[in-house]
Amino acid sequence: MADFFNNLLFFIIALGVLVTFHEFGHFWVALKLGVKVQRFSVGFGKAFYTHKRKVGKDQDEVEFALAMIPLGGYVKMLDERVEEVNEKDKHRAFNNQSLAVRSAIVFAGPLANFLLAIVLYWFVFVLGSSAIQPILAEPPAQTLASEAGFESEDKVFMVNDEKVMTMTGFRLALMDAAISSETVNVSVIDIDNIEQVRLLKIGDNKILKVDGDPIEKLGFNLWVPVIPPVVGKTVPNSVAEKAGLEADDIIVAVNSTKVASWTDTVKFISSNPGKEITLLILRNGVEKPIKLIPSTRKNKEGKDEGYIGIYLQRPQSIIDKLYTTEEYSPLAAVGVAINKTWTMSVLTLKVLGRMVIGDAALENISGPLTIAKFAGETASIGFVQFLSFLAVISVSLGVLNLLPVPVLDGGHLLFYLLEFVKGKPLSDKAQQFGQQIGMMLLLMLMSIAIFNDIQRIFS
Repeated sequence: MADFFNNLLFFIIALGVLVTFHEFGHFWVALKLGVKVQRFSVGFGKAFYTHKRKVGKDQDEVEFALAMIPLGGYVKMLDERVEEVNEKDKHRAFNNQSLAVRSAIVFAGPLANFLLAIVLYWFVFVLGSSAIQPILAEPPAQTLASEAGFESEDKVFMVNDEKVMTMTGFRLALMDAAISSETVNVSVIDIDNIEQVRLLKIGDNKILKVDGDPIEKLGFNLWVPVIPPVVGKTVPNSVAEKAGLEADDIIVAVNSTKVASWTDTVKFISSNPGKEITLLILRNGVEKPIKLIPSTRKNKEGKDEGYIGIYLQRPQSIIDKLYTTEEYSPLAAVGVAINKTWTMSVLTLKVLGRMVIGDAALENISGPLTIAKFAGETASIGFVQFLSFLAVISVSLGVLNLLPVPVLDGGHLLFYLLEFVKGKPLSDKAQQFGQQIGMMLLLMLMSIAIFNDIQRIFS
C-alpha cells in the first residue's frame, strides 16, 4: 500500500510538471502574439483551486485553475466559435488570427515539452549519475548475438557511429539501429582488451514484435560477476542480526551444501521462507554454524520468498569495472542534452511508426499505471534518475501531441496545413468529423494501454 501511494504521488508530480509546461507553451505564445487568454487549467473537470490574475501587456484577467482529473490540461482562449465576442475584442479572438499565428500557438505546446526535456537532460548530465557500463554476458546459443560472435565480458563502446557509455545507452542505440537497418556494427573491447567489431545481422527480424524484452531476445544481457558470499552488513533488527551474523562473515555452506557465490546463497535463502536453515560461516578463520528461520515476504511475482536481512559486500574491483559516472561540464552538457532529446524523439517516432504498420507488438504501449510505477521507482532511486524519467516522458508527450490525429495538437496542425493548401479553412462539419475520429482513436489507444497495464499487474 505504501508503494501505491508513493507511485501515485510521484505520478501526479510528474504529470503536473509536464502538463504545466506543455500548456504554458500555448499560453505564453498566445499572450505574446496578442490573443486573449481566459483560463489556464492544469487538469480537467471541476476545479478545486482557482486564482485570477492580470497578465500580459493588455492586463487581461486570466483564471488559473487546478482541476480534479490530472490527466491533461488546457488553455482557453477567446474564440467566436465558442462564445459571443465583443466587437472591440474580435481582433484578439483565436479564430480570427492568421494561419501562422494559430500554428505557432498550437505548436508551442509540444515545443515546450521538447525544451523541458533538454533542460532536464542538461541537469542530469551536469549533476552526473552512476550508471552500469555496457559489459555483456555470454549470449545464449542460437541467438543473433551468439551468431555475431559476442563473448562474455565484451564491453560495448559504439553502435554504428554512435558512442555509448552505459548499458541504457547501448540498449537505446541498438534499438534505434535495429529498427532501421538489417545489419548493425557493434564495436567492443573484448576480455583481452582488444577492439573488435561484431556484425549483428538483424535481417528481416521484426524485433519489436517479439514477446518480452527485444534486446534480450537478440541475446544481449548484462554481465553479472561472481561475487563471493561475504556479508557486507546486516539490517537492524533483522533475522540475520538477531541470529548473530556480522559484517565480513563468509558464508561457506547452507544446510551442508557448499555455496561459491552470493547468488547461490540468495537462492537457498529465498527458497526456504519460514523454514529453519543452518548457515556455516567463516569468521576470523574459524567456522561456525548459525541456525535461523528466514522471514517471509512477497517477491515481484507475488510469490513467497525467504529473507534474512543481509547486504552483500561488493569488492571495489567489481564496482570499478561495472560502474561509470556519466557527467559533463555545463557547456558540453548543452549539446549532449539536445542530442539526447533528438535521439529519443526519433526513436519514439520509429517505434510508433512500426506499431502503425504492424511491425511492433501493441503490448509495448504503457498506460498510466505503468508510468506511475516507474515514477515511484525512479524517485526512490534518486533525484537524478527521476529527472531522467521526466525527460523521457516529456519527449514522449511532445511526440505524441504532434501526431496528425484530430483533438491532438498535431491534428490541428494538419487542419491548418490543409487550409494552407486549399486557401480556406475546412468546413465545421469536416473538422467535427475529424475530431470524432480522433477521439475514437485516442479512446482505443487508452483502452489498449490500460489493458496492458492490468495484464502486467496480474502476469
